[in-house]
Parts: sequence; structure tokens; C-alpha cells
Amino acid sequence: MRQDLGMESVPARGEAAVRDLSRLPKAHLHLHFTGSMRSTTLLELADKYGVHLPEALRSGEPPRLRATDERGWFRFQRLYDIARSCLREPDDIRRLVREAAEEDVRDGSRWLEIQVDPTSYAPRLGGLIPALEIILDAVRAASRDTGLGIRVVVAANRMKHPLDARTLARLAVRYADQGVIGFGLSNDERRGFARDFDRAFAIAREGGLLAVPHGGELSGPASVRDCLDDLHAGRVGHGVRAAEDPVLLSRLASRGVTCEVCPASNVALGVYEKPEDVPLRTLFDAGVPMALGADDPLLFGSRLAAQYEIARTAHGFTDAELAELARQSVRGSRAPQDEQQRLLTEIDGWLAA
Repeated sequence: MRQDLGMESVPARGEAAVRDLSRLPKAHLHLHFTGSMRSTTLLELADKYGVHLPEALRSGEPPRLRATDERGWFRFQRLYDIARSCLREPDDIRRLVREAAEEDVRDGSRWLEIQVDPTSYAPRLGGLIPALEIILDAVRAASRDTGLGIRVVVAANRMKHPLDARTLARLAVRYADQGVIGFGLSNDERRGFARDFDRAFAIAREGGLLAVPHGGELSGPASVRDCLDDLHAGRVGHGVRAAEDPVLLSRLASRGVTCEVCPASNVALGVYEKPEDVPLRTLFDAGVPMALGADDPLLFGSRLAAQYEIARTAHGFTDAELAELARQSVRGSRAPQDEQQRLLTEIDGWLAA
């Protein structure tokens, strides 16, 4: 089912594209906290705290990873944990958020929903509540300084006990009026069951938060169905493996559930061999809303505009279709309605230019 692109004149698929994708207004809905760090910042913080970085984090090049096997996923998590260990003081948190916002603005993002598990930073920041408050203060300051709308998704770790997730869900609800808009579930989806976390997600939904669990990345379509059936997902982190099940695609499309698709990440982690294999066209033509995301730029080497470039060069998306992807990212966000309307108008302006 082809998306309704409105009244715009749609260029032929083979027509040369001339519009600057970094100027296309868009929302960024899939960006992890530590993974948003600049590589140069990581090097500086590691030197500051005397943290030894492996070559994979010192080279300035994206590390070679293949997380589709247990050993590869362990290596990915190990690199992520080392990077996280360099964030130790409130100033480090403020710097990370400000720089992530600056990078997003440079790539045309007008709205960012950044995902974080505050328990990862709590031991060095005085506890769980102080850690989240420091993060939210940093978000407010970065938003004010850059003009980027920023909100937070608090994410539980699938590798920890479901009771921990309930604690996080209650904390997230407590700060729902201070910048927290969603509740997620990250890490290796091959471990455990989504239904083990159903109570945590019920707490979050009852508190007005959007359910945004990961699914359909390292595991197949069944993990996406579990996100819908057990966790009542409003959005799905990744979700690309739904392309393997036409019935599931139809369900996502009919419900309007946005998939946060991260093409560069999918290739870097070995989910797909090359950018052309990521099923962007399959999801788009089925009517599944998508929000392209960078996931972890620190480890995957590309930020938001590069994901749209993949859609253009590897999948032949026209500028009208790229504009529609941007619209879908805005509609899938938790931005206020007046902000969404302003962004949709700006997207029309980009296409009309």
C-alpha cells in the first residue's frame, strides 16, 4: 500500500535529487544516550578519567561488529559499557546532551526523543533520582541553547529483573510532566520474554507514557508481535524484521504503529549484509509508518541525515518520499500538536523549494 504523498509533484524514481537532506526538517526518535556521544568527546573524557579505550573506540572509525551471534553482541555491549564509564560527572552529562543536540540540529532535526537507562549512571551521580534529574536538567538546558525540542524516553534493560523495570516505570511516570514522554525496553531481545515486563509497561501507560520497546532487530517478526500483544507498543524500536511477515506489516500499518528504523545500525550489527538489504521499501510500500534513526552514532559512525541518504541512494526514495518519511517521524513523535503542525509545514516548504 503506497503512502499518500499529498498533492506534491512526485519526481520519477530515477531522477537526480538536489535537495539537501540536512535541511529537511525531521524528528529523531531512536537515539541512545551514551551512543550519541562524539568520538572526540569520548577520547577527551577517557583521558580525563584515565580510562583505557580499546582500539575499536580510539581509531575514530566505526568498530566492526556482528551482533547477530552471542559473541558479537557481547563485544558490542562491552564497548558500550566502556564508553558509558567515561560519563562520571554532571558536566559530562550536560556536555553529551548539548553536543548530541548540536549534531541533531546540524542534520535537520527539529525534535529529539533520546533514550536513557538512568540506572547505568546512578552509581556515579548520587543515585537513581539524582541521575534522572541531572539528565532532565541537561535536556532542558540543551533545548534552550540550541532551539531543538528534546524529550526523554526512560528505558529498562531486558537483561535485568522485571522488578527493576517496574521501579524505572514508576520513576518515569513521576517525571512525566518534566520531560519524560515514553518508556522503553532495550538490550538483547533474544533474552527473556516481552511479557515478563508487561506490568512495568502497564504502569508506564497508566501514567500517560508512550510504550516504545525494542523488537524485530536481532529476533524475527515474533518479537514485534510480542511488543504489540504483551506491551501494547505505540512505537517499536527497529521493527524491521516485520518485513518477513505480510500479516504483521498489515497490522502495523492499520494501527499506525511507527517503527524506528536505523539502517546504518542494522548493517553494522549484521542484521542485514548491506544497506540495500534493509527493507525500507517493503515497510514504506506496506504503509508502515517509519522514523529513521541513528541508534548509536558513536559505534556506527553515522548520524541522522545519513539514514535519509541511505534511503535515497540505496533504495531510490524520491524527495517526495523522503519528505513523507520526515512527516512520519513527526507524526510518530510526542511533540505537541502545534509543534507537529509547524514541522509538517516546514517539510512542505523543503519539498517546494
